[in-house]
Order: sequence, then structure tokens, then C-alpha cells
Amino acid sequence: MSVLGRALGVVIAGTVLAGVGASAAYALDQKPVLSVEAAEKMALACDRLARANGWKMNIAVLDEGGGLLYFRRDPAAFRGSVDISINKAWTSTQFGFPTRVWGEMIVKRAEGIQYTPRLIIFPGGLPIKVGDALVGGIGVSGATGDQDEQCAKAGLEAAQDMLQ
Repeated sequence: MSVLGRALGVVIAGTVLAGVGASAAYALDQKPVLSVEAAEKMALACDRLARANGWKMNIAVLDEGGGLLYFRRDPAAFRGSVDISINKAWTSTQFGFPTRVWGEMIVKRAEGIQYTPRLIIFPGGLPIKVGDALVGGIGVSGATGDQDEQCAKAGLEAAQDMLQ
């Protein structure tokens, strides 16, 4: 076989292998991932609303798997609400809906669910979605449940441009 023939064979083999590798990469599902920048933007917007209203808040933003991505703590907020804010965000990442839903509907139908570790059944935790894809959760604690949820919503709204 000539040098030209061998070179052509190497080029063809390389092209085939590259094509196989590329198709394998495309076989993986592609989904959005929550960035630290978006998490920070949410937390800062929530914090601005809280301070404007005199609320002392702890704000947690978790990634889709429930790992802490960003946390903002007001030193004057209740220490116990640190874990509550994280667990509100965790509950939203694990179930994909607001923590308020547990208290309003599910607990009435599933007696005892409120004793599940980390599960929060009152307002203040919201899922973070990009379209239909769940990418994380935001949890806020330190004021009333409704105020916590209002703050979490303000955070989501502030980062809406980054969640597309």
C-alpha cells in the first residue's frame, strides 16, 4: 500500500472515530444548570426587599441536587432559621413545588409526612425552574411564612433574565 493510501486510511478512520465520539456526546441529555451568579442575584434581591421591610432573613439557594450553592445571612436573623431556610430550599428541590403546598394539601392527605427529616411544610421555599427543568430551590426564613415566600418570589423575579 502506498504512503498516500495509508494516509487516506488514517484520515478516514479518524473521521469515523470522531463521528462516533461526537454522536455519543450528543446522546447525553442537555439541561440547564443554575449558576452562582444567578443564585447571588436572587439572594441579593431578596435581601433588598427584606431590608426595605425591616425583615431579618436567612436566604439559601440550592442546586438541583440539593447542594448549597449560595447563602446570605442577616446577622440579626434567628439562628434557627439558618437551617430552616436551607431545608425550605431543599424541600423545593426534592419535590419541585413550593413548600406551602405541603401544608395546604399534602399533609392533610398523608398523615405523618410532616415528620420526614428536612421536609418543610410552611411557606418560604420555592423551586427554581428554567422552562420545565428544575434547576434548584430558594428558601427564605426569618419573618412570617408569607413574608418569607414574598422574598423568595422577589429573588426569582430578579433573576428571571438569567433563567431562560
